[in-house]
Amino acid sequence: MIELLRRYPLPVIVIAQLFGTSLWFSINGVWASLVRELGLTDSDLGWLTLAVQAGFIAGTLTIAVTGLADRFGASRIFALSSLLGALVNSGFVFTAGVPPFDFLLRFATGLCLAGIYPLGMKMVIAWTPKYAGAALAWLVGMLTLGTALPHLMRGATPGMPWEWPLLVSSGLALAGGVLVLLLGDGPHLPKSGGRLPLSQGLAALRIPRFRAVAGGYFGHMWELYAFWTLAPLLIERELLRLDQGDSLAPWLSFAVIGIGAVGCVGGGALTRTLGSEWVARRALLLSGLVCLIYPWLAGLSPVLLIMLLLIWGVAVISDSPQLSALAAEAAPRETLGSSLAVMNAIGFIITLPAIWLTSGLWGMLDVWVVLLLVPGPVLGLWSLGRVRSVTASS
Repeated sequence: MIELLRRYPLPVIVIAQLFGTSLWFSINGVWASLVRELGLTDSDLGWLTLAVQAGFIAGTLTIAVTGLADRFGASRIFALSSLLGALVNSGFVFTAGVPPFDFLLRFATGLCLAGIYPLGMKMVIAWTPKYAGAALAWLVGMLTLGTALPHLMRGATPGMPWEWPLLVSSGLALAGGVLVLLLGDGPHLPKSGGRLPLSQGLAALRIPRFRAVAGGYFGHMWELYAFWTLAPLLIERELLRLDQGDSLAPWLSFAVIGIGAVGCVGGGALTRTLGSEWVARRALLLSGLVCLIYPWLAGLSPVLLIMLLLIWGVAVISDSPQLSALAAEAAPRETLGSSLAVMNAIGFIITLPAIWLTSGLWGMLDVWVVLLLVPGPVLGLWSLGRVRSVTASS
């Protein structure tokens, strides 16, 4: 069994990542049932979603500052995080609608995800270093599908008891942890040890090339999660113009967000000949252009605008795995896990004001609110433009 898993390490890690990150938005897919049965509000959903993000940020910062990701085996941290995440996610069944325990359990879910997502990236590098960009593309593609799945569940299973999907996601996370534990850490990175000093991930920010790539990632993150938050609102706007009901909204939301997985995998394939930097630049440029022109085209056919949203959905995430691959190349090999963790932490901190601004101003600015996302791709392109100059000077 173990030999079979190690013969195909990338599919194993990718599947485990999909299973583990199903915890991220597990309550979003059953929110209609929670509203109906427990009397929760959209504001409650916002706070519970924010709790997961805050937990993830706290977890990745802890990993970065303590160097935990490089002191212990990545597979063991991943498996333990999956187990704990499955338990706290299942515990939400008993605390839903009971503050502050529901908030605390979602925060704990975010903490556990910090041991799944960055460690999954480290394992990909450890098992498939030659084509890291293509391999990470599959990993981020699975994260994208995991983000989109709640919308699919909302459209496909409106009558399902809300406890079932949560328990299923917990079971999937547990299965993913077992797969990774059996797989092991991978042969292409230095062995983990206990002699590393603290603040390993923070030290990577002193490396000019890593800092330039991280700047590209930070710009990308300003746009990404805010776009995913706005996507259902933008789709509902176009369905209203078509005089359609809201039954199509979750299906189209799933399509606009989930199609990003195709962009990730397609971009990963291009890296084999064109390189990660080339793909990251073009994806940032395309998503930035769509972001800039979208409100000016708001009077066109709703069908055309939905197609434009699909294009945006492909471009907005395609750069993410390539930026992670570039960061992995620039980071010290012995502290790769901590370096990626601190980049993730700062990136997710940046998502919070972006989501708050765009969702808060949607009612006032309508479609023009997307212009607030334009600085993200601009910053990302500017920072990536510094990669070659700092490389040449070093």
